[in-house]
Amino acid sequence: MTLQLHDTAARAVREFTPIGPGEASVYLCGATVQAPPHIGHLRSAVCFDVLIRWLAASGYRVTFCRNVTDIEDKILRTAHAEGVPPWVVAERNQRAFAWAYDAVGCRPPEIEPRATGHIPEMIVLIRRLVERGHAYPGGGDVYFDVRSWAEYGFLSGQRLDQMRPAGDSLDDDAKRDPRDFTLWKGAKPGEPYWETPWGPGRPGWHLECSAMATKYLGPSFDIHGGGMDLIFPHHENEIAQSHAAGDGFARYWMHNGLLGLAGEKMSKSLGNSLLVTDVLTRVRPAELRYYLVQAHYRSLLEYSEEALDEAAAAYQRIERFVVRAGEVLGPDVPADPDDEAAGLPVSFRSAMDEDLSVPAALAAVHACVRDGNQALAASDKAGTRASLVRLRAMLDVLGLDPLAPHWDGSAGPAGSAGRPGSGDRLRDVVGSLVKLTLEQRDAARARRDYATADAIRDGLEEIGVLVEDTPEGPRWELKR
Repeated sequence: MTLQLHDTAARAVREFTPIGPGEASVYLCGATVQAPPHIGHLRSAVCFDVLIRWLAASGYRVTFCRNVTDIEDKILRTAHAEGVPPWVVAERNQRAFAWAYDAVGCRPPEIEPRATGHIPEMIVLIRRLVERGHAYPGGGDVYFDVRSWAEYGFLSGQRLDQMRPAGDSLDDDAKRDPRDFTLWKGAKPGEPYWETPWGPGRPGWHLECSAMATKYLGPSFDIHGGGMDLIFPHHENEIAQSHAAGDGFARYWMHNGLLGLAGEKMSKSLGNSLLVTDVLTRVRPAELRYYLVQAHYRSLLEYSEEALDEAAAAYQRIERFVVRAGEVLGPDVPADPDDEAAGLPVSFRSAMDEDLSVPAALAAVHACVRDGNQALAASDKAGTRASLVRLRAMLDVLGLDPLAPHWDGSAGPAGSAGRPGSGDRLRDVVGSLVKLTLEQRDAARARRDYATADAIRDGLEEIGVLVEDTPEGPRWELKR
């Protein structure tokens, strides 16, 4: 079976045929960095990380571009409210997003352009549109003339005469049509600006992505992705301005479903955002990734504490087998998920080729875990190893391999406790603290203060440290 992907523009699942044989180019609308990330932002990042991993596992050489919008109305409003320059807001939150992407195991893109670094490309794009009769200046702004492009509305399936005004400028009197959208916004007091042939100002949101995508992926590229909330107006406007300028732009449009609470889209405006830093105090990063990846990428994912706990438990079942198998196999444990990579089960490959059907792929994962546990119970080392090799190959595609350096903390520089790459240091600290606590318990026993000794043991168990007394002394391990 060849890879099939749902194309929003075609409203159907289509066979993926890239522009260049053996190559795949992907553009993902990244963050507008006006606030720290919530787990709704990570839903999109994780979904498309799985796409990138599967393309690579399928033999494609992938060029992945994910932009950063660091100049936009929301950023300016946040900066004004805080009384700081916009760059301070953008840089602070960009670092928070980078940390969050890394925390849940998203591979970094080959290219991560920032809007403010591509103003010359935006000016060139505006000039092309003006020269072709699809854009016009007015009142210090530059607008795209939606009536000049007959296909406007085809991505979202809307008719122009039923659309509301764009609502992206303070004064629509300068527009030929209130539905015309702003390519360039004239300078306003206290706002950053750049000089252009049409006067000083800053870019409109929609313009930024078209300029950056074609800068790095070419006038035509394979896949453009983002959340379903971006279909209109953002992606609709990207298509219109790019096609009107003469670019082929994206050949496939993929959109992930949103993450919500009680049927509502998760957003800061609703007051129901769940910051990544908050959620990671309740579950481990790998468990959060499992929760975000488990549903089909196009489905709505409803958040609840119960669903998060269930996802964590499911991941822990996988993890327990991987750890136990590693202990049994010892030196025979496969060191690399690419070892015998051809062993990916047919059911897993078929599920991933069918529009990234991760729920079906996870069914293959858990079936492999069951087979592996049966092999362990039967002391069948060959069967255990075969299951572990297949399982790790599948988990690598999903970014969930417990033995991957990212999760065990052996990759990257040491950071503050709880950050990706800090696992070794964190384990050392935890081990020292537990050792000190057990010494205090031994001292309490020596003076026959058994109540204190029992309280220390109970306290350790409450925080997830299991203690076993052996003839060689106490041994401890973390609950799984």
